[in-house]
Amino acid sequence: MSLPEPHYPEEEVPRTSVWRARLHQVVFEADTPAGRAFDIALITLILLSVLAVSMETVRTVSPTVQRWLRASEWALTLVFTVEYVLRLVAVRRPLAYAASFFGVVDLLAILPTYLSLLVPGAQALLLVRALRLLRVFRVLKLAHYLQEARVLGRALRASRRKITVFLLTVCTIVVIVGSVMYVVEGPANGFTSIPVSMYWTVVTLTTVGYGDISPKTPLGQGLASMVMILGYGIIAVPTGIVTAELAYAARPAPVSTQVCPSCGAEGHDADARFCRRCGAAL
Repeated sequence: MSLPEPHYPEEEVPRTSVWRARLHQVVFEADTPAGRAFDIALITLILLSVLAVSMETVRTVSPTVQRWLRASEWALTLVFTVEYVLRLVAVRRPLAYAASFFGVVDLLAILPTYLSLLVPGAQALLLVRALRLLRVFRVLKLAHYLQEARVLGRALRASRRKITVFLLTVCTIVVIVGSVMYVVEGPANGFTSIPVSMYWTVVTLTTVGYGDISPKTPLGQGLASMVMILGYGIIAVPTGIVTAELAYAARPAPVSTQVCPSCGAEGHDADARFCRRCGAAL
């Protein structure tokens, strides 16, 4: 005879899961009125924070305004700290969210203010909060932009090995040309060391051309001309690599704005029922 399934009274249903699910809808989801209002308010505070940090560095601002800006910076940091803690509490796997892209950005958005207590001026790093504005694509339900971002991400991942080989080749050229220029020009013409000559090679190869160091001998000028011409071809290589990958990249399925309640992962397919990272039910 099979045993009956255990029955729990209604009051014994785990309340933790209930309020965590409600908190997740408000903090992470943008499909509900509460969640949308929360995200819009958050984006507004981020914009105000970026503006306050930027204005604080203007020297013509009066000391009184400087104090108000500093106070608002701390107030916004406390708000973002509470929000970060709520995000960790709202997911069942807080460490997974903390290690995600937005989790790291959320943490970096509050650390500089506390770091400024030890390192004066560190609060200027708070402008990293601008990265949090990427959530506007989810808030405004611009799923098509999320889909195109996934295509771009796939193209960059597919071309990373080719670009790595390309960068190693460029570094090799920089070392060789820098060494030759040091021998050809020498300290008398501003090439005081091989590292300085390598710096000149990078500036010339990238067609930046600061002009703080320039070759004076005919042989050095001829080599510089070759480096300049080579620079135009080098600039086009990574662009061509990524463009080719974009042309052949398969377009993914439509992306939804739903966030995993377990690890906080985003960018799921529109018909996905489980998280693409941790496998939790959506």
